[in-house]
Amino acid sequence: MDDMEEFRQVFFTECAELLADMEARLLHLKEGVTDSEALNAIFRCAHSIKGGSGAFGLDHIMRFTHALEALLDKMRDGSLLPTRDSIDILLKSADIVTQMIDTARARGQIADDFGADVLARLKAATDGQTAIPAPKPQPAADAEVVEVGAATQSRYTISFRPHEELFASGNEPLLILRELARLGALEVTADLSRIPVLEELNPAQCFLGWTMELVSEAPIEAVQEVFEFVEDIADIRISQEVVEPAPAEWHQQIEEAQERVLERVADAAVAKAAEKAAEKGAEKTAAATSIRVDLEKVDRLVNMVGELVITEAMLRAQARHLPPEQFGDLMRGVDELSHHTRELQEAVMAVRMQPVKSIFSRMPRIVRDTAAQLGKDIQLVLSGENTEVDKTVIEQLGDPLTHMIRNSVDHGIETPDQRAWNDKPLEGTIHLSAYHRSGRIIIEISDDGAGINRSRVLSKAIEKGLVAPDAQLTDEEIDHLIFLPGFSTAETVTSVSGRGVGMDVVKRNIESLGGHVRVTNNPGKGSVFTVSLPLTLAILDGMIVRVGAENYIIPITSIIESLRPKAQEVHPVQGKSDVINVRGEFVPLVYLHRVFKVAGAEGDPSKALIVLVESGHQKMGLVVDELIGQQQVVIKSLEANADPVKGISGATILGDGKVSLILEINELKSLQPTHVKHPEAA
Repeated sequence: MDDMEEFRQVFFTECAELLADMEARLLHLKEGVTDSEALNAIFRCAHSIKGGSGAFGLDHIMRFTHALEALLDKMRDGSLLPTRDSIDILLKSADIVTQMIDTARARGQIADDFGADVLARLKAATDGQTAIPAPKPQPAADAEVVEVGAATQSRYTISFRPHEELFASGNEPLLILRELARLGALEVTADLSRIPVLEELNPAQCFLGWTMELVSEAPIEAVQEVFEFVEDIADIRISQEVVEPAPAEWHQQIEEAQERVLERVADAAVAKAAEKAAEKGAEKTAAATSIRVDLEKVDRLVNMVGELVITEAMLRAQARHLPPEQFGDLMRGVDELSHHTRELQEAVMAVRMQPVKSIFSRMPRIVRDTAAQLGKDIQLVLSGENTEVDKTVIEQLGDPLTHMIRNSVDHGIETPDQRAWNDKPLEGTIHLSAYHRSGRIIIEISDDGAGINRSRVLSKAIEKGLVAPDAQLTDEEIDHLIFLPGFSTAETVTSVSGRGVGMDVVKRNIESLGGHVRVTNNPGKGSVFTVSLPLTLAILDGMIVRVGAENYIIPITSIIESLRPKAQEVHPVQGKSDVINVRGEFVPLVYLHRVFKVAGAEGDPSKALIVLVESGHQKMGLVVDELIGQQQVVIKSLEANADPVKGISGATILGDGKVSLILEINELKSLQPTHVKHPEAA
């Protein structure tokens, strides 16, 4: 990849970040209120995208973002107040820019009329046709400006004296001069009076200044925009006077002047860089706080650390058989290696961790659009956006969260009329939060809506044949019927709901990540959906158990306790599995040797061991022969090497070199064969 292509990719990545920031800020704008700080931040995002697009020749994007800037500029100076329509137009414009960026990244061709309808709406809004006009305040006096009446051609005299900290803010004078040169014929004179003697020269500070003469048809506002990002860290003076050059020579003069000034500015920049390098050599002014790393490199590093974990486990397994009095130093070395391997694994996994903010930031737009479509007034409250989780989990979490948020908007929050009837605030509230607990990430979606209508859910499930008419279900079991395939309480199919695939998809997707989802229902007051997921899908802490001659891995985060029951505490249930009485609670048993058809295993729970595990809102007891010990294991995908096996989430290599299967707790209960005869009577 050449340097220019690398810069293009960095630009596209930065555009994605800028657009996400722009959308988040747009969603927080209030109708009829001029929030200068937010509008300035949104304008800077659009301006940065426009500047980069021009640098890479992406004219479609540059023209579109220029129109976007025009509307934002009128909002910033108070000429127009934000309205729902104007905010919607800006959001749609951000969507158009996103699609243009994606097309440009893929080296596709952007159609000339792409986004033309949104562009027309942008221009109409800028002209005040879709926004509330407001009195225009007096312009800020942060730069001295001498204005004259409108003219076709003007001569601007510009004094630009940056403060010393200009470079520290990330600004580059060369780019500013280039932007001015695009406006017309530019003559530049450098002011070297502030440059100190060589011993006192700090290359991280700016000592240069410039005086410029610009002849252009552009209005003075366009000239001021060029200095948008540096007006607080530079002394700027702009004066304007009308000129009347010969019309036939005008455009040719501009083109020739542009070429000359760009060549001179570029040459000056190269000379300046060479001079600094000669004076300071390899002196570094500041350490980078972050770098961009290709995900493929990170994944390769994680795989290498995984192999190191396996090798360390093998060494430890071999060292156990050595007499400690003869190999004490070796044993201490293995312990030290284990300690460093653990620290290395945690450090590498931290590189893969990303805040859930990247997904949470999409949800306000979804709530806004869906609520508008349904005629509801809903606010979304976010918390814990900086909670980190493995990037693999992040990538697959978007669809389930989207389904659940849309479900809360559609089925949870009532219409304003219904909320008024129930003495609730007309504006509904959905709270999306994330936090860590017991080595897992917990995501909660709660709302103050109507909750789940259990009688309606049960009748719908019976009507669709999902539940037997005479079934006796607890309230909790009724609440979880919404996760059945094909279930929906919607009377009609719409673009939002009614097809009966949403919550089923949620449950399957979350369980495929090794997680589970449960619902807490408070009829009339709202509901809470709780999603529990592992922090990483690469390495886990597991308990090795023996069943017959086979070893299996149970994730530590799923284990509650282990016990050996008395014979009278195990009760057979005809047509179902056995249950065990644990402190007054009856927990179903799962015989692993029956599920996986393992010979030679102990079938009597009173002589075997019970590992009590939890999956979502359900508990179960796994019948095993022996607990071998806890170990950190590297997860290897079965799908990548063989056909998937129900009840198995993956495999790992133990210290003795043997392959052991990792149990998928969520699926084990459904795989348990029905009870035929109590093991004691077998």
